[in-house]
Parts: sequence; structure tokens; C-alpha cells
Amino acid sequence: ARKRRTPSPEPSGDAATSPAKKAWTEQDEPGTPPSSPLSAEQLAARNVPVGFEGSSKGRLRGEFRKPYFSKLMGFVAEERKHCTVYSPQRQVFTWTPMCDIRDENVVVLGQDLYHGPNQAHGLCFSVQSPAPPPPNLENIYKELSTDIEGFVHSGHGDLSARAKQGVLLLNAVVTVRTHQASSHKERGWEQFTHANSDGLVFLLWGSYVQKDSATDCPSLPLSVYRGFFGCRHFSKTNELLWKSGKKPIGWKEL
Repeated sequence: ARKRRTPSPEPSGDAATSPAKKAWTEQDEPGTPPSSPLSAEQLAARNVPVGFEGSSKGRLRGEFRKPYFSKLMGFVAEERKHCTVYSPQRQVFTWTPMCDIRDENVVVLGQDLYHGPNQAHGLCFSVQSPAPPPPNLENIYKELSTDIEGFVHSGHGDLSARAKQGVLLLNAVVTVRTHQASSHKERGWEQFTHANSDGLVFLLWGSYVQKDSATDCPSLPLSVYRGFFGCRHFSKTNELLWKSGKKPIGWKEL
């Protein structure tokens, strides 16, 4: 004869705890925080700052959860309450959706972003039209004109086309108080941008970023200790990319 199975009595009250609730309320070991039913990716997504998009999320997921980054975001948010801060909040991370991180072969690391109105928009040395190119960008154009055959000044200062080719245009510090250069220096941005700097060739423009990166640069750093004009960084970069089997940058394309 077939035996009849009697279902076990269901717990009631507090004993009837769902798996999700159990995961939040029970500890694996005494003294450890409760485990989360969310994956690391889901938890990190909750901390992604406004405007941060693209494949860089995967690389920097761990940074978003670190205490220094939370403190940094709090500092910038408090600054925006009391004064004008550049870049605008939704443009701080303009560089993130420009190209896939697997295609980033060159990192241009600037010292400090522009601190005047209608200039900084999340790409170092770049300005959007109708703002005219600032003096340091004009110097870059002058070097391009002597280093890259066929380069013609475009008349504008938007470097987005470079970023879309795999040139990460990144400032060491990516926010600043209006008209106060380096006002957000040593608040945590340097640690964050260093974590993102993973290119084949580094162009270090500015004494501060050269000093900060001189002993810590993981790839091929090209600096301008002897002066910017005549450094031929652009053609040298393409030579290094070509020797490494990478596609050269179309520096003429703006």
C-alpha cells in the first residue's frame, strides 16, 4: 500500500521568515554584518554618481563603495549648495560614455579643469561651442600644427572626437569652485582618477600630474619636463600605438 505523506506544519509568526528577509536578518558569523540578497553589481549601482555611464562602471564599481568616494561625493554636493562648481553636475563624467574602456589606449591627464563659466564640460582641455579655445588649448593646437602633417585649426575647442577614438581626456581633479583653481585638490578625486587611468600611453601635461604620476604610471608616460612646444607627443603616441599593434589616433579629426 502506498504511504500517505503528511506535509510538515508551516511555521507561523516570526518563524515564517522568507529567504530574502532571512538574508537581511541573520548573520553568518557572530559579529559580522548581515549578508545582502543583492549582488555586488546591484549594490554598486545604487552608488553610481549622476551622469556616470558606459562600460567604465565595471572598472570602477569597487571605488563607488569605498568610504573616500562617499566622502568626496558629500563634499562636492555641499560645495554646490553654497557656490558655483564646475563641471555642471551632469557633465562631470562626460568622458564615461565616449568609448568602450577596451578601446581606450591613450590617457591625456590634465592638471586642473577650467574654472570659468561655460568652459569645463567633463573632458580635460576641451570646451564646447560657442566658447573660444582657452590659451592652453591654443598651445595644444600649435603643437599639433607642427607635429601632425595636415592638421588645420578647426576654430572650436570641443575635443569629443578625440575621446570617441579612445583618448581618455581626464583631469586629475574633475570638479572645482568657480574662479578658484585647485580648490577641490586633495579631496579624493586624485585617488578616483588614478583608479580609472588604464591606458597604453600616458600624456602628462602639468607639473602637478607629472609629480603625482611619475613613479606610479603603469604604462608609457610622455611628459613635458623640457617644455611643451616641440615635444611631438602626438606623433610619438601614434608610433607607440603602431608598434603595439594598436590603431593610431586621427589627431586631425575634430
